[in-house]
Amino acid sequence: MRRVSMFFACLAAVFSLVSGCSKGGGNVIKIGVAGPMTGDQSRYGVDFKNGVGMAVDEWMAKGGVMGRKVEVLPEDDQHDPKQAVSVADKLTNEGIAGLIGHFNSSCSIPASKIYMDGDMLMISPSTTEPQFTEQGYWNTFRVCGRDDQQGKVAADFVTGVLKKTRIAVINDRTTYGQGIADEFKKNLPPQASVVYDGSIIQGDKDFKSVLASIKNVNPEVIYFGGMYPEAGLLVKQAREIGLDAIFVGGDGAMDQKLIDIAGDDANGFYVTFTPDPSSMPGAKGFLAGYKAKYGTPGPYSIYAYVAADIMLQAINDTKSTDGKVLAAYLRKNTFDTPLGKIKFSKNGDNENARYVMWEVEGGKFVQVAN
Repeated sequence: MRRVSMFFACLAAVFSLVSGCSKGGGNVIKIGVAGPMTGDQSRYGVDFKNGVGMAVDEWMAKGGVMGRKVEVLPEDDQHDPKQAVSVADKLTNEGIAGLIGHFNSSCSIPASKIYMDGDMLMISPSTTEPQFTEQGYWNTFRVCGRDDQQGKVAADFVTGVLKKTRIAVINDRTTYGQGIADEFKKNLPPQASVVYDGSIIQGDKDFKSVLASIKNVNPEVIYFGGMYPEAGLLVKQAREIGLDAIFVGGDGAMDQKLIDIAGDDANGFYVTFTPDPSSMPGAKGFLAGYKAKYGTPGPYSIYAYVAADIMLQAINDTKSTDGKVLAAYLRKNTFDTPLGKIKFSKNGDNENARYVMWEVEGGKFVQVAN
């Protein structure tokens, strides 16, 4: 009899340990945040971590989520798809209730299957590649827009507002860079001519041979699908060889570090991004609070905050950390956020997302009035 009692006592202890380590178990709810925390794109990863941290702090000031403490587990994917998969495995094993991230489409897409298999909700603040929400997975959501939206806005602006038709296109061979460049080309009208269509390698520093080839075909506009480190170097080196075409890019080029890299040569660089949050009445509290705590917000700081706030609201309202329960809640409800109302489609896209044009003027990004 004593042996039987000891057996059940040990079994109860094991179950206690297991429940304490499972997502939502015990008194702590774990939320993962993944992005490039180090390296040349680290600004975006740090912005993610800060935005999520600010949302968690606000919930903790209100008494927690379901009365529990929320712990943020940040992970560095180094904007590398293989590392992103390793991060997803690690966070799944650590029992997170959901994931805010990843930043790059090339990381979010392969990692999303791992989170789905782990029954975890995934909300990306910045993954714009359409494929992310078109894989047929139940767990993938985004609070940003999509590259097919950006591509159309940029193509309409180049041909309809700038009235330019001779266009060179470059991409950085990543999922995001190739995808957004393809969407831009797809939306060009018949009168436009792509006089150069090529690529660079993300992480390289010298692009003068590519730019010399582009100069030979005399484009009026160079569209770049890629990130701000390469965008800054491209425009700087283009001016050094006397190539004066107008540069246009996507949201990946939208960062002050592009201007830091290119200096005055960055002036006149156009990018697609969402409307200026400082003009949104609902964003003023976030912007003031973020600046007081972390300094000037980056382009995606507010998106990380909104993604985390929506996830925590879903957990609190459903009283659940079950991924499928949370996903159903997101599809059923409309959320009032600092970015305005967000309604998710069946696929997990933000139905109210939109893009406008921004231009570098006088050393800073300014929303174009059109």
